[in-house]
Amino acid sequence: MKTKVMVCSFLFFIGILVPLTGAIAAEGSIQIKGSDTMVNLGQAWAEEFMAENSQVSLAVTGGGSGTGIAALINGTCDIAEASRDMKPQEWEQAKKSGHDVHEFKVAVDALAVVVHPSNPVKELTFDQLSGIFTGKIINWNEVGGKDQKILVLSRDRNSGTHVYFLEHVLRKGNEKGPEQYAPATLMLPSTQAIIDEVSQSDSAIGYVGLGYVSPKVKTVAASKMNGGPFVQPSKAAAMDKTYPIARPLLFYTAQAPQGSVKAFLDFVLSAKGQEIVETMDFVPLGKKE
Repeated sequence: MKTKVMVCSFLFFIGILVPLTGAIAAEGSIQIKGSDTMVNLGQAWAEEFMAENSQVSLAVTGGGSGTGIAALINGTCDIAEASRDMKPQEWEQAKKSGHDVHEFKVAVDALAVVVHPSNPVKELTFDQLSGIFTGKIINWNEVGGKDQKILVLSRDRNSGTHVYFLEHVLRKGNEKGPEQYAPATLMLPSTQAIIDEVSQSDSAIGYVGLGYVSPKVKTVAASKMNGGPFVQPSKAAAMDKTYPIARPLLFYTAQAPQGSVKAFLDFVLSAKGQEIVETMDFVPLGKKE
C-alpha cells in the first residue's frame, strides 16, 4: 500500500512539473530599451503579444539606440532596439562583458526630412541637406525658400537616427567623413520633440522616422543627385528602394534568444508581427525594401 501511494504521489508530481516546465518559454518579463524611432512600434508589438500571452510582461522604453545598446551590454535589458548598426567598440565591449550578441533585422524605416507646412521648399538634394545641417547654408533663400534664417533641428547624439543621418546624408555615405552637425543645431531628446518644434516654427527643418510624420509638418522630397530624381518619403518608395534615406530597424540580444524572448522575436518576425509594422507606417520584411 505504501508503495502504491509513493508511486501515485510521484506521478502526480511529474504531472504538475511537466506543464510548468513547458510553460517557462512563455512566462516571465522582457525588458526592451533603445531607439525612439522604434518605441511606438515596439509597444504595439508588445501589446499584441501580451494579449495572446497573458503570462508574459513586456516593458518598452526609449532613450535612443545608444542607450539601449549600453543597457544590453550592462545586462539591464533583454532586447535593445536600434535604428543603427552596433559600432565596433560596442561589439568589443559586449564581448568583454561575456556576451555573444545576436542581431536581427525586424523592419525597415524611411527617414523623412520635415519642414513647416508654410515653407515653400518642396525638394532638397543631399548636397543641400548636408550644407544646411553642417551650417554652410544658413538661409532658406539659398535653396529656393524665403529670406529667413534656417533653424536646424536634430536628434541628440545618443540617437541612432542622429548617427544614420550624419553618416548617410551629411557625409553622403562616407561614414568616416569630416562633416559634423553645425554648432547652432538644436539637439532634441525625442522624435516627437522635433515634430512639435517644426510644427511651431516656420523656419525649422528636421528629420524623423516615417511613422511619426503627421499633418502638422510637411515632408520634403530628397535626391542623392543634384539633378534629381526627387522622391517623397513613403512606404512604397522605401519598398522599391527609390527613396534614398531608408535604413533597417534592428533587435539585439546578448545571447541567442531563448524562452519568452525567442517567442517574442518569433512573433515580431511572423506574418502578424509584420502586419503591425505596416500598420505603424514602417516597411515590413519580405517586401522589396
